[in-house]
Amino acid sequence: MTLPPLPERAISIGVRARDWRDAVRASGEALTRAGFARASYADEMVRMIEEHGPYVVIAPGLALAHARPGPAVLADGLAIVTLAAPVEFGHPHNDPVSVVLGLAIASVEGHLAQVAGLANVFNDPSTVPALAAATTADEVRRLMGVGS
Repeated sequence: MTLPPLPERAISIGVRARDWRDAVRASGEALTRAGFARASYADEMVRMIEEHGPYVVIAPGLALAHARPGPAVLADGLAIVTLAAPVEFGHPHNDPVSVVLGLAIASVEGHLAQVAGLANVFNDPSTVPALAAATTADEVRRLMGVGS
């Protein structure tokens, strides 16, 4: 399973977020900039966390923000946001978060496949700190093992 391309406009480095909502919205903005989702998708991602809790914090320092496939998703895509300062999502073990992945997937089947592909990238526990320290989009893509 290979991850989708990661265009430069889907990567935001050193974002200042007041809280987890800002961080998730930044990932939604990156998905929108890259043409993967409508602007309303960011609010859907926030709503999912408000309803279901911080389940998106999948590893120490890492959140995988997403919402259900629907009309706000224009194409399968991934966005990566690194935060200038980590934020708390309320997860008992994996807070604070310094890297937020935004995932837009058009179908349920695609969603499961992409999550599985992402899990492989993050099997290496050094990936999240390396992403958090990345200073260029090329470095982020190299760490993720994807092209532009």
